[in-house]
Amino acid sequence: MLRNSLRRDLWSLKRQASKDRWITLALLAGVPAAWLRQLSPGDAMPVSGLLFALSGALLAGSATAWLMSAYFLARSARRRREPVETLRLVSRASLAKEWAFTALGCYGSWHVLQFVTALFLG
Repeated sequence: MLRNSLRRDLWSLKRQASKDRWITLALLAGVPAAWLRQLSPGDAMPVSGLLFALSGALLAGSATAWLMSAYFLARSARRRREPVETLRLVSRASLAKEWAFTALGCYGSWHVLQFVTALFLG
């Protein structure tokens, strides 16, 4: 009885990890595309040195979080038979999703910075 319950729980965790991987893949594809669209050569970057530094820091933070997410996603892609190894992979998929949302958060923060700058300077 207990063994069947543990199998169901492990199966449920594997399903959740699979969903997390798909969400992470979508974010990993979307965040760089959004940054490239926003930072196209025709767009004006902030003139102030402080705003330029903040924008660069947010871009660097987003890139770092994106790389961490890609790293954990790659580490979670393997299938294992041992339950403990499976739990590690589930944990890595969850970490990958968290880092992908951090990258998206940096992009969102950059947008807020641009909006506030336009409000006060415009």
